Amino acid sequence: MVFTINIQQSESGWLAGQCEQLPEAITQGKDMDDLIENMKDAIELCLEYKQEQYRLQNNSGNIMPLIFKHEKKRITKTSQRKRVYA
Repeated sequence: MVFTINIQQSESGWLAGQCEQLPEAITQGKDMDDLIENMKDAIELCLEYKQEQYRLQNNSGNIMPLIFKHEKKRITKTSQRKRVYA
């Protein structure tokens, strides 16, 4: 699964990101590597919550492990998008 992240840089230099496919996955970081690591955690937490809710509603016990990788791209002060793969 591919996740697209909208990234904006604040005046203070921090980066903020929100996942398009999981709008509740929002985080920030001091630099791109920090933001990506925080976004992986945010996406994983959102998916774990959704899987748990599904499991509770459907009495299903299987959860697939998540593995993340990402594309590195240079960021500028304009809004950008980045993809995180699971």
